[in-house]
Amino acid sequence: MKYTTLPNTDIKVSKICLGTMTWGNQNTQEEGFAQMDLALDKGVNFFDTAELYPVPAEAKTYAETERIIGNWFEKTGNRDKIILASKIAGTGDYTAHIRTNGFSKEALNDAVENSLKRLKTDYIDLYQLHWPERDTNTFDTRDYKPNPNDEWEDNFNEVLHHLNEIIKSGKIRQVGISNETGWGTMRYLQESKSNELPRMITIQNAYSLLCRGFESDLAEVAHREHIGLLAYSPMAFGVLSGKYLKGNAASNARLKLFPRFKRYSSKSCTEATKRYLKIAEDHGMTLAQMSLAFVNERPFLTSNIIGATNLKQLEENINSIDITLSDEVVKAINAVHADIPNPAS
Repeated sequence: MKYTTLPNTDIKVSKICLGTMTWGNQNTQEEGFAQMDLALDKGVNFFDTAELYPVPAEAKTYAETERIIGNWFEKTGNRDKIILASKIAGTGDYTAHIRTNGFSKEALNDAVENSLKRLKTDYIDLYQLHWPERDTNTFDTRDYKPNPNDEWEDNFNEVLHHLNEIIKSGKIRQVGISNETGWGTMRYLQESKSNELPRMITIQNAYSLLCRGFESDLAEVAHREHIGLLAYSPMAFGVLSGKYLKGNAASNARLKLFPRFKRYSSKSCTEATKRYLKIAEDHGMTLAQMSLAFVNERPFLTSNIIGATNLKQLEENINSIDITLSDEVVKAINAVHADIPNPAS
């Protein structure tokens, strides 16, 4: 395994992070336990979860993923071996079954306290805001138009003050953001600098061969402001394994169970995936290995959040850390990207 540190800290994390959002829905607790056992054995010391998980978010499965992780900590006594990240759910119809008061002091305190109970721990190493509260383009949607009726009022300073109180209590160590834009990221950093408030050290956004929007303004923000990307969906819901092209996806594959998740299934995404598959096969790699290795090598990456529904997939994904892409492969990848740029937007 390769390791780095969370930006502006001395917290050492593996460059492969174990994603957990299938546990409690696509995966049982027993399977989640097996994944955590394997990941730790392979040197992965960084786990990412959220109160929202598993996905799709539903009241009947709310926070089941955190409960599974907490039960594993209790069973194994491995809490001190893991850097643990979790998140408070953002606002909207998708999360109305959780709460509706955004990132208010009451919401943050409630979210942290209940996550700690489920996770059976006294602290969370990295606590993240899952979405912006305001109405914004969180998923790089093409032709996005701002909502003129958005009632949100600037509260970056207020949110950071609330988080600062929780940090001082010892219940969380560091803070980060997720699905955030360049403007929102800089506003948080501005408030931190001007008012000596906690600094957002990571940003968890989608990044993959099919979704490279982070390379525009956010890559410069990451570089100049020392905020690290935690890349999620690096396999594009499993599309970048090639299993849907080959017709060998298992019955519990994400897009078979939840076909409404269409972000990576457009005609242009499929065409790009075909081309990436050929590059991988021409160079003796699986598409999954090549896709993950590409993300692993990005200069703005802190950790690559991988997920799997079985141990074979998980081991293949973790082993991507040992692959170095040649200049020839990277050139071929970028040629496809030039022809079909960011097809998931």
